Amino acid sequence: MSQRHAQQLDHTRTDPADDPYLDAVRACVMAVGVRRTTATDVARRAGVSRMTLYRRFEDVAAMIAALMTREFTGVVRDAALAAAHLEPARARLVRAAVQGAEDIASNDLWRRILDIDPELVLPYVTQRLGGVQEAGLAMLAVQVQAGIDDGSIRDEDPARLAATIELTLRGHVLAAHAYTAPERARTCQELERMLDGYLRPDPPTTTGGR
Repeated sequence: MSQRHAQQLDHTRTDPADDPYLDAVRACVMAVGVRRTTATDVARRAGVSRMTLYRRFEDVAAMIAALMTREFTGVVRDAALAAAHLEPARARLVRAAVQGAEDIASNDLWRRILDIDPELVLPYVTQRLGGVQEAGLAMLAVQVQAGIDDGSIRDEDPARLAATIELTLRGHVLAAHAYTAPERARTCQELERMLDGYLRPDPPTTTGGR
């Protein structure tokens, strides 16, 4: 997903959570995959003309980008809201990050893409970040800064810490279905322990002593 398409979405959507156009795009992807989704099929499912559809989106790639942004940033935000009651900020970040990664891995749209068009995911693993990843990094950086402010996260560059967290969780999102449900649950527990230790401030050093 290109940054240009993500920016286009930000300027055109009004209520992405209740958007019949994106609902139609999602239905097409679930039915035939990303590569076989066409503007004609999307317009038919949405009950509009192709011309109307193209007034909203530049092309099919922009439709897919908008769908992915809605789907997966929504998952991440829901995970953050579910952890919002936890204290301190480090606990909120760790729980939301791991739960968000697990929820993306379990998402039916994500699983469908991996089943039908797995090659489309490869560039965002090996070459560049997509719009959803960039949005996730921005959210993580804000949460890291909150932890630095309340003293629960070590005082380092928030963007660097966020990038390390994203890279760690990316493996879980991609490989989660190689494990059984009990194994995945244990993996999530270990990820929480790993991230908590990574973010925890170093203990104060002592001098002298007996």
